[in-house]
Amino acid sequence: MQRATLVGIDLGKHAFHLHGQDQHGNAVFRKKVSRKQLVEFFATLQACTVVMEACAGAHHMARTLASFGHHVRLISPQFVRPFVKSNKNDFVDAEAICEAASRPSMRFVSPKTESQQTLSALHRVRDSLVRDRVKAVNQVHGFLLEFGVSLPVGKTVMTRLPAALAEHALPPRLVAILERLHEHYKYLSDQIDELEKEMYRQLADDELGQRLLSIPCVGPITASVLAAEMGDGKQYGSSRDFAASIGLVPRQYSTGGKANLLGISKRGDKNIRRLLVQCARVYMQRLDRQVGRLADWVRSMLTRRHSNVVACALANKLARTAWALATHNATFDAGAIVMSA
Repeated sequence: MQRATLVGIDLGKHAFHLHGQDQHGNAVFRKKVSRKQLVEFFATLQACTVVMEACAGAHHMARTLASFGHHVRLISPQFVRPFVKSNKNDFVDAEAICEAASRPSMRFVSPKTESQQTLSALHRVRDSLVRDRVKAVNQVHGFLLEFGVSLPVGKTVMTRLPAALAEHALPPRLVAILERLHEHYKYLSDQIDELEKEMYRQLADDELGQRLLSIPCVGPITASVLAAEMGDGKQYGSSRDFAASIGLVPRQYSTGGKANLLGISKRGDKNIRRLLVQCARVYMQRLDRQVGRLADWVRSMLTRRHSNVVACALANKLARTAWALATHNATFDAGAIVMSA
């Protein structure tokens, strides 16, 4: 049997399908193995290139196979889909992964480290708890309004809830429900505070995260998300590639030699995009206290464009700046950045 130089793996929860090819693209083997058999197989296989889709479990498997001396590459599933031939099954998917990986212009995803994955999980849990807290506040607003009690919008309803319950004659069972929601709200707030403290402790030990904090209006949450998702940034060819990966560049619909640029593409990680846009809006709110070329560029843009457009453009600049700091091992210097209008 010829030596396999490229192996595509269709990942699963319990079963994994392998498709091996030689250097000429000819199929060498097709296997269906369990998780334990997969590790044993690659532990004895001669070093080769292993390709998987960047999905659940891919980063852990990439680290495991890389420890055996294999060159592991991850591909975004959207780039594999066009290479699936006719009917779809797991072996066809594994073959399509090999076909996609053999394209010279294919873009790959860098495997995450354990610390990056842990920090990413921390952020996802925090976001889930924040959504639950907002839901609890909205429920309290809705229940009170049903009984003719209107309180100010926002989290202040929770601070005024005990006084509102004492002031208005509400059904005892409703009062019990609202008090239970109040306790649930306090529990969620405590959990969010603990997660944020843990996040700050991890960020304090992260050299990249500390450098990202030097960017104006970028706080600990945004810096830690960027550190977890972007890493060293070397998987992107340029700062524009990183901004494009999170959907902060114009969507293009050009034909016949005529360029037509639309709104931002909104592709990639929407959480990073949302955080960067929020940072941009905070920067614009505090523009009178900002100095340097970045501030001058924002002031110039605001005279010609709507504030929403400027916010997205500034978020693009912040994303590019974050990439530059990560790849060049530098800190932010407001006077050293050259901005183009």
